[in-house]
Amino acid sequence: MPEGPEIRRAADQVAAAIVGRRADRVWFGLPAIKRHGKALSGQRVIRVEPRGKALLTHFEGGRTLYTHNQLYGRWQVVKPGKLPRTSRSLRVAIENEHRWALLYSASDIEVLPTDQVNAHPYIARLGVELLDETIRLADVLRQVDDPRFARKSLAALLLDQGFLAGIGNYLRSEILYVARLRSEWKLGDLDEAGRARLAAAALDLTRQSYRTRGITNDLERAASLKAGGMSYGRYRHHVFDREGEPCWECGTRVIRRNLGGRAVFECGACQGEHHVGKHTKPARKK
Repeated sequence: MPEGPEIRRAADQVAAAIVGRRADRVWFGLPAIKRHGKALSGQRVIRVEPRGKALLTHFEGGRTLYTHNQLYGRWQVVKPGKLPRTSRSLRVAIENEHRWALLYSASDIEVLPTDQVNAHPYIARLGVELLDETIRLADVLRQVDDPRFARKSLAALLLDQGFLAGIGNYLRSEILYVARLRSEWKLGDLDEAGRARLAAAALDLTRQSYRTRGITNDLERAASLKAGGMSYGRYRHHVFDREGEPCWECGTRVIRRNLGGRAVFECGACQGEHHVGKHTKPARKK
């Protein structure tokens, strides 16, 4: 499933194609919302806004298109009439004389009154938006310190969009690695230093991933590995999807754990901090 950085980049691409322009035609492939296509056709697109893992396309006239890519949805921007070759089902088309913005395979699509968007069940429960430029580390720290989340494991919490919006499976593993935390620990069991590392890693890695098209590894290391001929898929992450490969920092083999049907990747040495009561003590690097 696309995570916050991927949705933000999709929003950037779609916005460049349609914002400020009148939609000559808006078409929907889902029968439940087909009727809205005629009403939105001819309306100017005011703004495209990512919210968590959802995308909001605001039209003049007080209507907003809500889309959530879920697992298979994908936006593509093409020149008029140049439909891509794909077996995916077209769900949304927003067309103007400059570009067409096309959404394939998604099924969570609604047209809402703009003034009711914040009441949508998904939007209403979103926590701190890590890619919102107005959000600062202090805002994330307040969320991390909120007692509502204290009894949840870090593995479950980092996939809870009501906690920190936009984090998904690859960011979860990477954040826990950089923060030197174990997935099974509960937020309330971390000391102040552990909570601070969690907040900083969540904010920094999510924003780094957006800026670098998905690289969460140390950027100097990634650049060196790339220069040495390593593929993007292999140098991209610290630990995610690297089961059995050596940790870049200590050489210990990365392990994969299945928690709640989702994989978490960890370095047992770098994340093998001693857990005593409500304190975490950083492991010594080899």
